[in-house]
Parts: sequence; structure tokens; C-alpha cells
Amino acid sequence: MNNQEDDPISSLLTKLKDSLSLTLVHFYPLSGRLKTLKQENPHSYTVFIDCNDSPGAKFIHASIDLTVSDVLSPKDVPIIVQSFFDHDRAVNHEGHTLPLLSIQVTELIDGIFIGCSMNHAVGDGTSYWHFWESWSEIFKADGNNLSISRPPVNKRWFPGSCGPIINLPFNHPDEFISRHDAPILRERFFHFSSEALAKLKAKANAEMNTKKISSLQALSALVWRSVTRARRFPPEQITGCRLAANNRSRLYPPLPRDYFGNSISPIRGAAKVGELLENGLGYSAWLLHRTVIDHDDEVIRGWVNSWIKSPSVYQLAQIFDPYSIMMGSSPRFDMYGNEFGFGKAVGVRSGYANKFDGKISLYPGFEGGGSMDLEVCLLPDHMSRFEGDEEFMEYASILVTS
Repeated sequence: MNNQEDDPISSLLTKLKDSLSLTLVHFYPLSGRLKTLKQENPHSYTVFIDCNDSPGAKFIHASIDLTVSDVLSPKDVPIIVQSFFDHDRAVNHEGHTLPLLSIQVTELIDGIFIGCSMNHAVGDGTSYWHFWESWSEIFKADGNNLSISRPPVNKRWFPGSCGPIINLPFNHPDEFISRHDAPILRERFFHFSSEALAKLKAKANAEMNTKKISSLQALSALVWRSVTRARRFPPEQITGCRLAANNRSRLYPPLPRDYFGNSISPIRGAAKVGELLENGLGYSAWLLHRTVIDHDDEVIRGWVNSWIKSPSVYQLAQIFDPYSIMMGSSPRFDMYGNEFGFGKAVGVRSGYANKFDGKISLYPGFEGGGSMDLEVCLLPDHMSRFEGDEEFMEYASILVTS
């Protein structure tokens, strides 16, 4: 008797682990651990990924007495979703002892939830979803094809003659490690149909007599205005909207699309609250459009060269600004194209990491066609006013999942 044939979950877990192992042959940095090398004279402090002395990635099977509807249907994202991801509240530096990649398969009453935790020091969102797509591709090949259509480019990029060894100006990790404890937040999803986004984009462009503003810029401007109204800041307060910009195509020559690692920059449009709200949607959308256009090869290289001359460690507190919002993730990531034996996913959710008041994450809509979903994190009072904002709700709809 083949017990795995009688137990579909056991069969699924075996296939997931086997395909994950094969995927990590291509994405081998995710099997490593961080390691620090220090010396006194001359001073040297370097951190690198050690792929030779590591127990590898982690795979967890868990179960919970909840249905898919229990996870996806509530108005606010249930806090239990955070437990579906390993590495809860970990910081990147803990990759010295924790796996750089951890997969948790949580068995629900009527489905499964696959949670993937990846150390952000190893890769950005583009790399994260590239890994997902490759894992799904190998899973669906069912052992018949070990190659992938888009192998990751693991060769590191540095400007000019810099790198690959960067000496950090530290003596001990306590000098650069800080932990972010998010306040109590409400977390909600809102849906934007392709028709609503087309209407929003047309409005922003018409107000500025242009055709250059994108749907994403128009949507970001709408959220920026609506959150700012909900926060009730004084007119002279400076507020900002940060966008996570993928630098790969902006460099000259461009990095490969499949460059595996971090190649992003937070870019910021800013205005006084009064100016933002007194002017129309087009005004704020044009500010963001100009911010995106100005982020070019010269700006990126200037920032990288400046960092190399005076290295620092990225801290969440550096971008957390109670007067701004941060637009993260991307509707361009192929989240619903990844299948693992159960057909197309019915929803996407994220864990605790990088959540703060004003953090907005963008996802493709389930139905595709250019639709988008927003994951909005706000303080409870701000959310109560935000979800009643007339301008925002003219275009948004409540995400309904079954």
C-alpha cells in the first residue's frame, strides 16, 4: 500500500520539499548563513553569505483548526496570519543563526497556506517572487525537468572597481542592530478593478493636461491624499509618499531582469499637507511621476558610491516617518501564477515584517487584467477615517473572497 497516495497532504509535502531542494540548486545563496569576519589591525569588519558551512533552508509543516474563509473573509486581516510565517520579528542579522529561507506549510481545514520567509539582506521583492516562480516551475515539472526558464544571475554588481568586499565601520553588531516593534495596527485589503484604475489614471492625466501619469502613480497619489486626510495633520506639515523603485532597468547598462539580490531604492515625493489636499489628484500624481522619472542611472550610482565611501546598515526607522506613507511590493509580481498542486491561489497575505503606520503593499488582483489589491496598515483611528474617505472609496471596493 502506498500511504502517500492515501494521504494527499503527505504526498504534497514530499513534492514541495523535493522541488524546493532542486530550486535551491539554482538559488544557492538561500541555503547559506550570514558570517562575519573581523580583525583588529588593520580594522576589518565584513559580512558575507557562507554557503559551505550551513544546515540549509528550513521547511516546516503546521496545522490549525481554521478554514480558508476564516483567513480571508474578515474585514481586517486576522493577527493569526502572522503565525503562518517563520522568523516572526527576526532581524536580518539573525541570518547568522537562522536560515536565510524558511518555508512554512500550514494545513487548514479545507486548504493550505504556504508562507515563505526570506532574509531581506539576501534579496528584494523582485528576487523573492523570482524564487517563487522558479519553485512553482520545478514543482509542476514533477521531476521531469530540473532546469528553469529564468536562472537567477548570482554575480554581484558593484560600480566601477568597487567590491566585492566592503569593510563596514563597526566593531560589534550592537552598533547597528535595532528592532522595530510595530504599534497596534489595523490591516485591511481594498480592491481596484481595471476599470476603476483606468478612470483614476484618466482623471489624474486630465487635471495635468498630460498622458504620462501611470495607473500606479495615480493610485499611489490617491492613497497618499486619503491617508493624509485621515491623519488630520496641519496644513504646513511636510508629508511624503515613498515608492520602492526597482533599479535594475534604470542603470546604464541595465542589470539583468533576473539579477538576484537587492537592487531597490526608496524614493520620495513630498509636499505640504495644505498643498497636497488643496490641489487635485493630478497635482500629487505628477509629483510622484517626476520623482520616478528623476530616479535615473546618475542618481542611483551617486547613492551607491556615497554608501561605499561611508557604509551604513539599513534600518526600518530610517524610512518610517509618521507623516508619510510607504508604497511597497508591486502589482507586476506574478503572485497568482505560482501553483503547487491545488490550482490557482485564492488569496495573498503577508506576515509581520516591515509593518508600520502608513505601510501600503501593492498586489495584482485575483482576476488579473490589470486589477490591483492594496494591503493597508494604519493606526486604528486613522483607518476608521480612511475607510470612510469619499475620494478613496469612489474608486476602491471591498475585497471579497470565498
